[in-house]
Amino acid sequence: VQLQASGGGLVQAGDSLRLSCAASGRTFSDYAMAWFRQAPGKEREFVASITWSGGTTYNVDSVKGRFTISRDNAKNTAYLQMNSLTPEDTAVYYCAAGPAPLRARNAYRYWGQGTQVTVSS
Repeated sequence: VQLQASGGGLVQAGDSLRLSCAASGRTFSDYAMAWFRQAPGKEREFVASITWSGGTTYNVDSVKGRFTISRDNAKNTAYLQMNSLTPEDTAVYYCAAGPAPLRARNAYRYWGQGTQVTVSS
């Protein structure tokens, strides 16, 4: 499956952004989806994931209450709604597809190209 992430940008602290991940090539609803992020000089880290049906989601503690992952299987698209952004959220955000909504990077076979999110203070 091919993934295309979009929606990043430069915002101020407290603002919101919605990232999108458009999928093509295989049956989107066969896969769990996830968002990871990588800040400069840091390893890529898990942010959120969602089951194939959208019925269950998982988030890293640092984004709970602020970020929401969702998906629209009819549109072959996953989303990450990010509210109350802080400078610590600055990173390249990647979407990924895999067989289960796990937190490990190696659980995901397919990756998007990343979209930059920069939050100024």
